Amino acid sequence: MQALVPVLLSEARRHRVSLGVLFAVIALAALIVGVLWPKKYDASVTILAQESSIITPLMEGAATPTGTANRAGIARAVIFSAKVMDEILVAGGWMATHPSAIEQDRIIDGIKGRTTIRFGRDNLITISYHDVDPKRAYIVTRQFGQLFISESLASKQRESRDAYEFINGQVETYREKLTTAENKLKEYREANVDARPGSEADTASRISQLRTQVENAHMDLMEKRSQEASLVAQLSGESEISSVQTVEGVYHAQLADLQTQLDKLLMTYTSEYPDVVRVRHQMQDLRQQLAQSEQRKQSARLAGTPTTIDNNAKFNPLYQQLKSQLSALRGDIAATNARMAASQTMLQAELERSKRIAGSENATSELTRDYDVNRDVYQDLLKRRENARVSMNLDAGQRGLTFVVQNPAVMPLTPSGLRFMHFGLAGMLLALAAPCGLLFTIARFDPRVRSAEQLERLTGLTTLATVPFYSTPQDQRKGRLQNMAVALTVAGVFAAYAILFWLKLRGMA
Repeated sequence: MQALVPVLLSEARRHRVSLGVLFAVIALAALIVGVLWPKKYDASVTILAQESSIITPLMEGAATPTGTANRAGIARAVIFSAKVMDEILVAGGWMATHPSAIEQDRIIDGIKGRTTIRFGRDNLITISYHDVDPKRAYIVTRQFGQLFISESLASKQRESRDAYEFINGQVETYREKLTTAENKLKEYREANVDARPGSEADTASRISQLRTQVENAHMDLMEKRSQEASLVAQLSGESEISSVQTVEGVYHAQLADLQTQLDKLLMTYTSEYPDVVRVRHQMQDLRQQLAQSEQRKQSARLAGTPTTIDNNAKFNPLYQQLKSQLSALRGDIAATNARMAASQTMLQAELERSKRIAGSENATSELTRDYDVNRDVYQDLLKRRENARVSMNLDAGQRGLTFVVQNPAVMPLTPSGLRFMHFGLAGMLLALAAPCGLLFTIARFDPRVRSAEQLERLTGLTTLATVPFYSTPQDQRKGRLQNMAVALTVAGVFAAYAILFWLKLRGMA
């Protein structure tokens, strides 16, 4: 290292002009870059998105406020929207020169590149912007904050209003669907009388009742026919006349009595009533007996047999009682037959009705299911519409999510980033380091021999003598001129630095 120092000094004297020029070029280049380097003034605004308020617990479940995460997620889209950027161009003064559409797009791209949006903890949103003009940086940043708040609140209001209008449209749609389903169900039930709730159960109960009636009537009929057979057997063993009496008179008396009973019954019941049918059958039997009696008399008269029974003749009372019981029993049998036939007819009608109800059950179930589904959806939409109405009113009154300017934008007084002083110091250090580095490189890697010690080390031989360099007066004058040129160059550089630093200080003052 000690052997390298004389070499460095020798090379420095030899290339002092080149090194001075290199020093001046680097220093002045750094100075020029520092002068031309644009200043950057930063301004920022911090906005706090407040979600909790006294309204929130009171309206819990009845309204759906817009979440903070959603607002932070669309912050960049809101700030860089076309509407906001148009207002920023006006606020920043860029529109004063009436730029074309292409120039406006270029300016907007530059503004977006100089704008930074950060999302911090506790729902803090920071908007930063830097510009060469401190006043414009302040105005643009403040305008960004105001437009972000106004556009976010307007977006909340539009969102809640659009949600309300959408749900309201769905309510009207499902109201029409519900009315249509209700009308279809009503029309189907009017066209199919049996397709009503509970018809199937009523029909089943009616069928069971009619079957019981038919079975009871059948059992009653069998019992009465057995009684009829018994009475016929008893009647066959009795004499019709126990004393002399006119048979026709008895028949006529019985007919008159039955006619009286029939007239009374017809005043209350219809001709199909079982008692009316029974009385008519009894009267028919008496008329047949009366006709048979007349035929017997006529036959006896033709045969010459005396058949006249005077008025003192009497019928056998037991025979007449059995005859009357048989006649009444036959009337009951006829009435039971009529009742059983009527019950069977009604049973058949109910069975046919049951088939019709079973056939219409699927259609009724489908119409009812459609009606129930539309009704449930409609009622749910009504509740949601009221919740959306409350949310819309909250957003309209700015009672939900609110924005507070935590740190407002202020006018930047000093530029940020690299300044003239930084470039000056860096240029001076680089101007000093570059010649030193160049000298070291030449001395270290140049293969030429520059000293006796280097020659002995390379050859291994002993140096007997060295011949020193002798400068002529011309060389001395040339050296002095070069030294003067280097001194003037360095002095000029320092003077330029001093003047520009002084001007910068005057400009800042």
